[in-house]
Amino acid sequence: MKIDRLLTAAAAVSLLAGAAMAQTPAAQPPAAAAPAAPAAAPAAPGAKLVPNGDVMSTLRSSSQFSTFVKALDATNLASLLQKQPNITVFAPTDAAFAALPPGELDKMMADKPGLQKLLVYHLINARVDSTKIKGARGPVPSGAGDKIVLDGSTEGVLKAENATIIQSDVAASNGLIQVVDQVLKPGSVPEANPEPAAEPAPAAEPAPAAPAKAPAHKKK
Repeated sequence: MKIDRLLTAAAAVSLLAGAAMAQTPAAQPPAAAAPAAPAAAPAAPGAKLVPNGDVMSTLRSSSQFSTFVKALDATNLASLLQKQPNITVFAPTDAAFAALPPGELDKMMADKPGLQKLLVYHLINARVDSTKIKGARGPVPSGAGDKIVLDGSTEGVLKAENATIIQSDVAASNGLIQVVDQVLKPGSVPEANPEPAAEPAPAAEPAPAAPAKAPAHKKK
């Protein structure tokens, strides 16, 4: 069953252009500072992610997304995740980045255009909650212009590409966060279900043996 209940996501150019055109607001004269509210304590690694304002603020509130947050800041995508409405973010944990092959994360961080494209692949410009994934399997357009294969065809398991969604439907003020245990990579799984293997034909039963003939008696 394909996932066909979603609106087509916006093309990559709209997301990237929005990020690139984000301007730093002009400096304003200092105003009388109001007493600052105490900052929320960062969540312990492995703890459940709790909504805390917009998508970006929610990710920043947990210590288990520090690599993802650093990458979003480095590619000017953080402001997008603060403003874009009705967005879904597949957020890899720090453990997901740590599981990459040795040296791969450093290469990612050094290649800003490639890193930006990879991060936008983790975004869908529509609210995709778990009810749209359960019992279905199919591709959904990502913000990078290609497609993420979402799979809820196995009971009790929700997947995005090869990653498992380990916490679903974290409802931030401007969208949803789906926490995943791997960094998503385009084309890591086929869009269509593999054809089932043909069952071997049953072996033919051996023909029954002919009855043995009685020995002929010799004439005297």
